Amino acid sequence: MHCVTFLSIRIANWNALVRTAKYSNIQAHYIFQPVAVESLGPINASGHVFLSKLGRKLAVQSGDDREISFLFQRLSVLIQRYNAILLHDCFVKEEEEE
Repeated sequence: MHCVTFLSIRIANWNALVRTAKYSNIQAHYIFQPVAVESLGPINASGHVFLSKLGRKLAVQSGDDREISFLFQRLSVLIQRYNAILLHDCFVKEEEEE
């Protein structure tokens, strides 16, 4: 399990580097923060730091220290829903007989 997790983290970090290179021309005008999340949960290192800082800022604004956990839970649910849609769309629909 440890090797699989390590590999997933490496893949997430690699995907983040690819996205950073892809969008390098817009960085002069915008702040670009890649967040690469693998299906089983690993997040690239810089994306994890960014989401943690965002969660802390949300916690300060709301006064609820659980906001960091809520943010990661919402992200997890979003990924699960997206994967469910992809799975649903990959099935071939049979033509209705007339």
